[in-house]
Amino acid sequence: MRATFDSVAGCYQQARPEYPTDLIDELVRLADLRSSDHLLEIGCATGTATRALAERGYRITCVELGGELAAAAQRNLSDYPMVDVLQGSFETYRPASAGLYDLVFAATSWHWLDPDLRYRRAHELLRPDGHLAFWSATHVFPDAGDPFFREIQPIYDEIDAGLGSAALFPRPGELPDQTEEIEATELFSDVDVVQFDWEIAYDANHYIGLLETFSGHIAMKPWQRKRLYGEIRRRLAVRPDGLLRRHWGAALHVARRRD
Repeated sequence: MRATFDSVAGCYQQARPEYPTDLIDELVRLADLRSSDHLLEIGCATGTATRALAERGYRITCVELGGELAAAAQRNLSDYPMVDVLQGSFETYRPASAGLYDLVFAATSWHWLDPDLRYRRAHELLRPDGHLAFWSATHVFPDAGDPFFREIQPIYDEIDAGLGSAALFPRPGELPDQTEEIEATELFSDVDVVQFDWEIAYDANHYIGLLETFSGHIAMKPWQRKRLYGEIRRRLAVRPDGLLRRHWGAALHVARRRD
């Protein structure tokens, strides 16, 4: 499923949200980044998180699985000569020598990596006392949030794409904390977790464009998308402003490499 994103490289940059400046500021602080540091990004997609750090002058090497996404990132980041985008998988990435990087980070890609390899590979690529960081932009549900998403679930069930009874609807600030998983590897310590949330309003076209970049929707059959997207358009058309409000959340994890 992680390879499906390459098929929507053309609309990924426009559809996916920017990360909050506060998140990037906190990443820089917790990872104790200096102007001369060399960063490795896992799965840069079209370069959204990359750009936020490249603007601060860091040298960044990106490893992106998808060929189309890597090409898009190269175009989007062409104004930053200290950024290199390589096409390939993080699990098999082999630089000239180990221990090169001050920070290894993944923005909404860490969960796609092989869980038996990801921490060990990050540890191998970091210098002593370097840092690992990861976060994901995901849907959160404030108590006073837009009810649209719960109301549309019966349509997902109808097209056999429902979340199931075990689905979670986390509130802002309640995203999973992976500290125990990180510490259990015995490869990292001094774990910090900071949660962020923000809201974006979408009209029907922009919201459907966003859905088209999610792996589950990319994998849908044409009849499923037609039914779902038609219902989304119908329901938003009767709202006075034609908009829905989607609340985003991210749990930033930063950990120091243990020798």
